Amino acid sequence: MCGFLGFVSSKNKAGLLEESLKLIRHRGPDNQSIQLERIDQFYVGFAHARLSIIDLSEEASQPFYSSDQRYSVIYNGEIYNFKELRLELEKLGFEFTTDSDTEVLVNAWAAWGLSALSKFIGMFSFVMLDKKENKLTLVRDAFGIKPFFYSLDNQSNICFGSDIRSLIKLRATDAKPDLQRSYDYLVHGDYDSSESTFVEGIKHLLPGHYLEFDLKSGVSTQPKAWWQPDINTTENITFNEAKEKLRHLFLESIKLHLRSDVPLGIALSGGIDSSAVVSAVRYLQPDLPIQTFSYVATKKSISEEYWIDTLSKQMNTQSHKVYADQHQMQQDLDDMLLKQGEPFGGTSIYAQYRVFKLAKEQGVTVTLDGQGADELLAGYFGYPGHKLLSKLESEGLLAAHNYAKKWAQLPGGSYSLAWQYLGRIKLPNWLYAFARKKMGRDFAPAWLKVDYLATKNVKFTEKRDALSKANKGKRVREALANSLQGRGLPSLLRHGDRNSMAFSLESRVPFLTLPLAEFLFSLPEEYLISDEGVTKHIFREAMRGIVPEEILDRKDKIGFATPESEWLLSMSDIIQQWIDNAPEIAFINKQEIIKEFNEVVSGQRKFDLRVWRWVNYLRWYTLVIEGSNSDA
Repeated sequence: MCGFLGFVSSKNKAGLLEESLKLIRHRGPDNQSIQLERIDQFYVGFAHARLSIIDLSEEASQPFYSSDQRYSVIYNGEIYNFKELRLELEKLGFEFTTDSDTEVLVNAWAAWGLSALSKFIGMFSFVMLDKKENKLTLVRDAFGIKPFFYSLDNQSNICFGSDIRSLIKLRATDAKPDLQRSYDYLVHGDYDSSESTFVEGIKHLLPGHYLEFDLKSGVSTQPKAWWQPDINTTENITFNEAKEKLRHLFLESIKLHLRSDVPLGIALSGGIDSSAVVSAVRYLQPDLPIQTFSYVATKKSISEEYWIDTLSKQMNTQSHKVYADQHQMQQDLDDMLLKQGEPFGGTSIYAQYRVFKLAKEQGVTVTLDGQGADELLAGYFGYPGHKLLSKLESEGLLAAHNYAKKWAQLPGGSYSLAWQYLGRIKLPNWLYAFARKKMGRDFAPAWLKVDYLATKNVKFTEKRDALSKANKGKRVREALANSLQGRGLPSLLRHGDRNSMAFSLESRVPFLTLPLAEFLFSLPEEYLISDEGVTKHIFREAMRGIVPEEILDRKDKIGFATPESEWLLSMSDIIQQWIDNAPEIAFINKQEIIKEFNEVVSGQRKFDLRVWRWVNYLRWYTLVIEGSNSDA
């Protein structure tokens, strides 16, 4: 687990690379190094900051070279099945001088090229330099667990890296906000769902994608997908057979994710997913000391402490808990924003930040996490709109009506709400926008200078996933595929990566492997969500005998929830001060924000997450956009 930076340029940017590397030392405090080469008309610079997890020796540091010097790589992540792949490569004649997964990556690339990617069980982003072909290949893992930013300009230059702030510095141009991304976030809470970042000219390499840069011509290919979810194959398998296979795949994934040469712990929210991780570790290793790390809300209605204590007692773990309040968040907000690099969704992300801080304080360097299970197993509220649409398309109105009645019995459910979820995904765009405005969520609010944004070609719409005619009767799987690589999981993975790396800690997500994902996407929808509306149906059954029954039978979901409105409204004076002190931004009417915020504080307007987004964006703009430009 590390951070990297690099460039291809007609100019020697070694000094800038060295300065930019300082901004990612928190991602890799154990070793920092730089490689600079001249290839044809270009300078090629690689920089790496290493957090040592597997093979702690100097020989495993990066940039790492193949034995014949043809390949060199900078790499962030872990390949958990590296031992198995090493045996396979040794049979092909490859020799190894380290015990690192990095050397396995290089040799696997030499042996199989792009085909190696589907063999990896792990998380990764890397840049591979092939000196024979004079080509760079930039790669990101299937789920986007590890970050990858890049920037291309018109002079055959490319910059790339793990952190957006370091990339801003390496580009050495004034940072400007991406106006469409800013609008999407401020109005709709949408971010990390496309290649656009919050900074103009810097892009995400999307999950499951790669691109190539030709050092002979100075031309880059368009990003191409090397993996995408396949929802068109339905495996012919009984529920019991599927349950047994899922149990096996999950336990195998846990076993691989426990490989580490440094201390390891588990982030425990109290829900099914993280509880399953803890329970599986205990099942596989009955005598292993297990440390868990949890955030506990002081407000009882959103506290998971009962479930955390229940599991810790049954699994004999050493439980560590952290409590937080708005005053601590206020103190930590700037650091968290700088480490995140971009605005983010809500105060629950601060709870996660504190969990990783606690883990580091207890001497842990690697944690396991339950992230990704909801997007593979149809968690959250069970995608009721998509499930209803599948029922309508495959079984008719009566089946959909009966399902809505059953879903209404679940916590937080109601019969009318189920159909509202369906309307949300079926309404045409114009009617959807009209309905949102009636609910007080105007697509062109008064606090945005929409005339200015219109001159910059900003689209005043909300990105909605299209329903494909080819996916009739498979609407839940369609929604899961969209949330896996689009709006949904990528933002959650971003939070986890930046929050953990803020404390030089590696966060692992054992639900997110290709064997698990491909298997789950092949299952009938009723295996994921039962006809009674029970989410994660097959996983609950697969974990019987491993996870305590009381936890498996939970129907509610809380997670790292914080009392958001109470925190923010109690900070009203400070928030108003932050808004006042924020710079004047061409597309934001600060006076109108202050007016609406005061109406929220006085109870004239309903509190919602736009309050957090105002504060978050304005503070981010001050620290990152203004801060980067003043540094330059």
